[in-house]
Amino acid sequence: MDFTTLNVNTTNKTSTSAAAQSSGAADTQDRFLKLLVAQMQNQDPMNPMDNAQVTTQLAQIQTVTGVGTLNNSIQGLSNQFNQMQALQSVSLVGRSVTVPGNKVAVEDGKATMNFELADSADAVKLEVLNGAGAVISTQDLGKMKSGAQSYAWDASKASETANLTFRITATKSDNPVTATTLMRDTVRAVNTSGTTLQLELKNSGLVDYDKVRALG
Repeated sequence: MDFTTLNVNTTNKTSTSAAAQSSGAADTQDRFLKLLVAQMQNQDPMNPMDNAQVTTQLAQIQTVTGVGTLNNSIQGLSNQFNQMQALQSVSLVGRSVTVPGNKVAVEDGKATMNFELADSADAVKLEVLNGAGAVISTQDLGKMKSGAQSYAWDASKASETANLTFRITATKSDNPVTATTLMRDTVRAVNTSGTTLQLELKNSGLVDYDKVRALG
């Protein structure tokens, strides 16, 4: 397993960020109290601040401080969740996943192509293309329901089997139906260097973790 890109040590960043936000909230509260004291010391004796005004201003600063504390707590929980997700995803290294993509992998003269239909379709056509973009095989799949679909292609008689891709054309009452092509790929590593958890796949490169449609 390749763990070279795995980096889940965000504790220091979290601590530094939380400490900075906490210090900022404390500084804001301190400045507010100093201004309030100065305001009370220099108020007009004939028209002093009433208790309601003081109470309202104190409540406002407490609300601001409370929101800052809540933000810190939420950020801490979010970072912990990201770390747990990254650690759990390590178990995917070396395993196969299904992600959006259109590459065709031929093994022993056969290839399985997966796709999803956004709606049921009256007619579905699958085309296999070579590296130059020319169609080398066309399959009419007929009517299909919405959701995940799969087609096993016999590539034993194909003129070429390298650098192949496929596309799906689906219609319902002559209106196009959205089709998402899917492909199986192998997880090589887990990448946490960005803002989102990503998987480094053998053929597809970096793919966001939430793009994975199926495992195994």
